[in-house]
Amino acid sequence: MFDTMNTIHQLLEIYGESHQNKINKAIHWICVPAIMFSLIGLLMAIPYPFSSQKTLLLNWGFVFLVLAWIYYLRLSIYMFFGFLLIGSLMLWGNFLILNATKSDQNLAIVSLLIFVLAWIGQFVGHKIEGKKPSFLQDLQFLLIGPAWLLHFIFNKIGVRF
Repeated sequence: MFDTMNTIHQLLEIYGESHQNKINKAIHWICVPAIMFSLIGLLMAIPYPFSSQKTLLLNWGFVFLVLAWIYYLRLSIYMFFGFLLIGSLMLWGNFLILNATKSDQNLAIVSLLIFVLAWIGQFVGHKIEGKKPSFLQDLQFLLIGPAWLLHFIFNKIGVRF
């Protein structure tokens, strides 16, 4: 089990060991954001006890994001700001779906469909890779997967994290 005292670079290196195959990497570029987006949607669909009306900030998806942002802040200020932007956009996207479908149940159905299909894609990618997903070793890697993708973007644009 790894603890959050590992540096972001150590965690990304460990995660990258089971993500070498080009096809698996390509699948991750689609499926990891889809899983993150759909998880926020699933959480938003759960009734929130402190408000009878869903708002952008009064829902379980936002609560999850705040906890994830704290985790990323502990790893890297740049990862935090990157995921503050990404998470906010995903939250807003799910809020738009919620408003368009007019029901928590419809948001849950759309999110569940995306979630299941994306996880199938992930497992197909790891079958091709021939290695088990990292989160089977440590659940922390469920949050490192998105950071692994973001680190490629940061490297491309010259952001040192």
